[in-house]
Amino acid sequence: MKIKPRESVVSPTHYTNGDIECIDAIKSAIGDDHFVPFCKGQALKYIWRAGLKGDFEEDIQKAMFYLSACLNADWRGNDEPDKVGS
Repeated sequence: MKIKPRESVVSPTHYTNGDIECIDAIKSAIGDDHFVPFCKGQALKYIWRAGLKGDFEEDIQKAMFYLSACLNADWRGNDEPDKVGS
């Protein structure tokens, strides 16, 4: 079952500066070898705090977004999957 995440989960405007999204800058800065551990940490953070800071469902969707990136999955909902870690 594919859950369509909210706009605030995938490419939220507050994480974009010009044409560059923060997650892309992080991936470029730390490289593919460190991107998966980064995503795992982010997923754990959102699972840990789910419902405590904000909306429970949104926190779980954010965790799923980062876990999808760990699996080289289509983590932005595009037609073509990203090649994380390849």
